[in-house]
Amino acid sequence: MHTTARAQSPAAAGVAPPAAAREIADPRVRRYIVPTRLLWRSTGAGSLIETPERLLQPRPGQVTLTAPAACVMRNEGKAPGILLDFGRELQGGVQIAVQDLKAVAGHGKTVRLRVRFGESASEAMADLGDKNAQTDHAVRDQECYAPWLGTVEVGNTGFRFVRIDLVDPGAMIALKSVRAVYLYRDLPWIGSFRCSDERLNRIWQTGAYTVQLNMQDYLWDGIKRDRLVWIGDMHPETTTIGTVFGGLDIVPKSLDLIRDETPLPQWMNGISSYSLWWILIQRDWYRHTGDLAYLRAQKSYLDGLVRELVRHISPDGEERLPEGRFLDWPSSENKPAIHAGLHSLLILALDAGQEMCGPLSDPETELLCREATARLRRHVPDPAGSKQAAALMALAGLGDPAKLNRDIMAVDGAHRLSTFYGYYVLQARALAGDYQGCLDAIRAYWGGMLDMGATTFWEDFDLDWMKNAGRIDELPQPGKKDIHGDYGAYCYVGYRHSLCHGWASGPTPWLTEHVLGIQVIEPGCRVVRISPHLGDLQWAEGAFPTPRGVLKVRHEKRPDGTIKTSVDAPGGVKVVR
Repeated sequence: MHTTARAQSPAAAGVAPPAAAREIADPRVRRYIVPTRLLWRSTGAGSLIETPERLLQPRPGQVTLTAPAACVMRNEGKAPGILLDFGRELQGGVQIAVQDLKAVAGHGKTVRLRVRFGESASEAMADLGDKNAQTDHAVRDQECYAPWLGTVEVGNTGFRFVRIDLVDPGAMIALKSVRAVYLYRDLPWIGSFRCSDERLNRIWQTGAYTVQLNMQDYLWDGIKRDRLVWIGDMHPETTTIGTVFGGLDIVPKSLDLIRDETPLPQWMNGISSYSLWWILIQRDWYRHTGDLAYLRAQKSYLDGLVRELVRHISPDGEERLPEGRFLDWPSSENKPAIHAGLHSLLILALDAGQEMCGPLSDPETELLCREATARLRRHVPDPAGSKQAAALMALAGLGDPAKLNRDIMAVDGAHRLSTFYGYYVLQARALAGDYQGCLDAIRAYWGGMLDMGATTFWEDFDLDWMKNAGRIDELPQPGKKDIHGDYGAYCYVGYRHSLCHGWASGPTPWLTEHVLGIQVIEPGCRVVRISPHLGDLQWAEGAFPTPRGVLKVRHEKRPDGTIKTSVDAPGGVKVVR
């Protein structure tokens, strides 16, 4: 009789790991994604490719001795290549499974492959240096050795497209599969948004997905570039996280990383305004989570930062923040607008500091904030025609929101927006009561990226780029602009431009806050106001994560224009209207 011994874990068997081994848990998961399209293949003498379309069929990544090859590539004097489309932006790399190969002398049983990643089809086809194609932050163009009867994994970047070339003349490779290795946080979307306009639904979902991809070890701004924790960028991202996923620990973890690496009087990320955004994020995060213990852990740094900020207010009440003066890239050459924006942002940050001093029982710093904002409000700067500056002035109470909207923010519709500060323009236009104008701008601007093939929102975008331009999921056509390679400015020229940037997710929280009308009034979502604004929509419904459970709402427009609202609130959440 045959018996099988029950397996024991090393710990149960009394086997301890080596003393030097220290494990760090990874909150992310791996998934394999099969390509959806073969977008291009090389042709011509000396470059032979057989049945590449079979790579689109789902296959296991395990190599065996008997399975037929999906794709055979032969280099008979010219490197054969294929371009695969994985259907949407991903973070990770690619796994190449090799069924057979013919190596060349000196390479053993391996062949050399060149693997290029791209957020657009044209980027994946580019050589280094073409239209500013680079490998900084994440290597997107590299050679690797592929083994006989084995697999190789290549890449750690943001991409949708992958080009693979067989480098060595005389070599052959038989591929069983090419699968994307998708590395992400597998989180439920607790929040939701649906309405009578499918375009707005897609925009809400795309903003949520953009931020989800950027939730890696820490909260990044972009998965190709910069892959860093930029505190200013975090404000829209954090608001999106609260709207879609709830109170995740990646937010305080990322905030604390930069706090601890930026001892006062240094400015976070070397940018004075980003220290202001740190205060605003802390206030908004406390409002959503009600986590007083975490807020108390910020008290010392907050007190010191407030005192440092007050030092940069002139006797006549103007902000005098030092260099590193930044709102967003499109406004960076308009110095009067930068002053107006920073002046307003300083008021907003000190107002937030004052609000947090109540639960922190810090009357001294509370008074300091109140007196400083009173001085700052005596100075009303000129927004200099900037939508970004006008928005911050409206939010800071430095002008009539309706007038600023009429004179500046609503002019030219969605033109002269930016993906980062577009969110604050929407917030300010809502304050002016121009909800329909906001919906129109969201459809045109963020919807414009979708029209160009986007599956995540970009570092920057201009509606004028769409004129005679090809989509990012198409190869450039003669006589048409390459919307990725031919545009961009400042640090994001050409293919260096990030097409997955978390600061562009603003419509996701905006639609929840203003169309569904869900606004947090007291910390921890103890009190939530429901005040919907449907504009030209016939109905809208959705959910919002609170620390006490999921809040659900539905709004329907009656024939007379009034709105019928139904609310399902969890226990402990008081709803006011």
